[in-house]
Amino acid sequence: MTGGDTRMFIPQTLFGRTFLLVSLLIFVSGGSWFALFSLAEREPRALQLAELTASMVNLTRAALVAADPAKRLALLRDLADSEGVHLYPREDSDAVIPLPGTYFFDTMKQAALERLGPRTRFASEVNGLPGVWVSFSIDDDDNDYWLMLPGEHAREFVPGQWLGWGAASLALALFVAWPTVFRVTRPLRALAAAARALGEGRYPEPVRESGASELRRVAEAFNRMSDDLKQNAAERALVLAGLSHDLRTPLARLRLESELSIADDLAREAAIADIEQMDAIISQFLDYARGEGDEAPEEADINALVEQLAARHARVSAAPRLDLGRLPGKTRVRPKALTRALVNLLDNARKYGAEPFAVSTRRERDEIVIDIADSGPGVPETELEWIKRPFTRLESARTDTTGTGLGLAIVERVARLHGGGFELRNRPEGGLIARLRLPRGQFQRAERGDGRQ
Repeated sequence: MTGGDTRMFIPQTLFGRTFLLVSLLIFVSGGSWFALFSLAEREPRALQLAELTASMVNLTRAALVAADPAKRLALLRDLADSEGVHLYPREDSDAVIPLPGTYFFDTMKQAALERLGPRTRFASEVNGLPGVWVSFSIDDDDNDYWLMLPGEHAREFVPGQWLGWGAASLALALFVAWPTVFRVTRPLRALAAAARALGEGRYPEPVRESGASELRRVAEAFNRMSDDLKQNAAERALVLAGLSHDLRTPLARLRLESELSIADDLAREAAIADIEQMDAIISQFLDYARGEGDEAPEEADINALVEQLAARHARVSAAPRLDLGRLPGKTRVRPKALTRALVNLLDNARKYGAEPFAVSTRRERDEIVIDIADSGPGVPETELEWIKRPFTRLESARTDTTGTGLGLAIVERVARLHGGGFELRNRPEGGLIARLRLPRGQFQRAERGDGRQ
């Protein structure tokens, strides 16, 4: 089994791994206890078997010596019926299998030899009959007989009550370990969810500062950081809003003066275009600085939204070809943020790509995928991730002053805000695919069956 196959059986969450380690510790402790118990009870049981063996041999020898020869057969039958002890004459041709060389039998033999003498022989099977076999003689001249005790006297056993109490203890320990581990890891799960929301551009509610002192300090530091980021974002948006107002007022005056004062039509149109371009740049800066975290998610029809944006795009460029798959009728998204992202992708395709354009939607497992494809030159593979950074543009696009390098960065932010992803891929036939992935389960309340085709 490879390392990857082994990792498949290891829980990925802190709760799962901690509970697994605690469970293993409990089972190892239980196994160690059972092993110690087995060792502790083995020697007394071996000594008890040796005492029983010596007693039975001595009693049988005494009975045979004292009994009337005519009554010996009846005596042997009584021993066999009452004690399960059998007596057989010993022959040189007997097929003998000695006792196993384990600690239990070694201890038993050593103790029995001290009581019966060094000439005593032991066996686990004679002539195919299993049991505990001991040789002895009546007149001490030779070992004339085999005494066989039932095999259950030497059988390994564990008292049932010990097994029951051990199983109950293990079950109780696991039952207590589950809520204990859950309580320890719960603050970390809440902190991870809040950090994920913060990374997606949202500002979560303050994390509860509870649990161990280390966890309380981490939660306190995270809440302070979240408040600082939220305050910085609010101050930045306020400053940029003020700049926008201060800049757009003179821009409006410049446009009015250009329309009234410049007599040359071409010069007037060029000046107005420059003013509109500066206004668009200001708007894009504000869009990026403002963020979308404050917009509440709403139920929206993704296909209907794509159709509206495609119709709007057709007024300034060629209408994109639509290939809309079957999607849930209503999906919870942030409509304004998603609209801004799709508009940026369509504008990016129009500016830097080439006709024909295509927009497609489909459902892949628990995701909604929106592809916007163009037929332009594409992007070098080494720069596909780089151009998604703020204020970056390809070398070939830097002469186009209408761009700020923020369009794709805004799309990336919107994708993270929805818990999804944004990726760029070159088409094999030429052109670029901008793919927006939205996890349908992120804000989806309930799937409805009125999907569009």
